[in-house]
Amino acid sequence: MITAFFPNNCYIARMNLKRNILLALIASLTLGLAPFSPEPHIWGKLKWIAGGGDGMGLMDYWDTFMHGAPWMALILFLFLYLVRSFKKATDS
Repeated sequence: MITAFFPNNCYIARMNLKRNILLALIASLTLGLAPFSPEPHIWGKLKWIAGGGDGMGLMDYWDTFMHGAPWMALILFLFLYLVRSFKKATDS
């Protein structure tokens, strides 16, 4: 199933997903949540956007993207790991 998206010789098909998940998790818990008090920065930005984003500038959206990138990488690697695990389970 993963080969439908990525050929066998593609980097994504060969990557060590467990290592990448660990690195993305560490990045998410440190860079993705910093600064931690009074609430995680990304959480405040997401609440601001959900409330309509009044007064947000380009720098605020860029900041949201930068703090959200580790979380998006974590979601991507978890998805690829689950697809690969499902493929191995159905192949055998």
